[in-house]
Amino acid sequence: MSAVELEITDNEFLRQFETTIDGQKAKIEYALQERKIFLTKLVIGEEQLEKGLEQDFIVAVFNVIKERNIRLVPTCPIIAKFMRKNRRRYKDLLPVGINI
Repeated sequence: MSAVELEITDNEFLRQFETTIDGQKAKIEYALQERKIFLTKLVIGEEQLEKGLEQDFIVAVFNVIKERNIRLVPTCPIIAKFMRKNRRRYKDLLPVGINI
């Protein structure tokens, strides 16, 4: 995984985290309920996916969520797959009783 620093914007009106990767907009849509954030959709360019840059974006969003001390539930398949691959590193972000 590359160590790209991404500036994450939380667009609360549209309920999505946003950033720019290689000049392209990327976003993760979410739903917020009772101290849990459900990450529902990842929208990123095909070129960025091929380069694996979605991982940098996911990590940056996970860090924002961790700072806010809320639990996350990845319902988007790409984010859930990332969570499974990095279970040990991020298991503390999952709500009690949720396994990915």
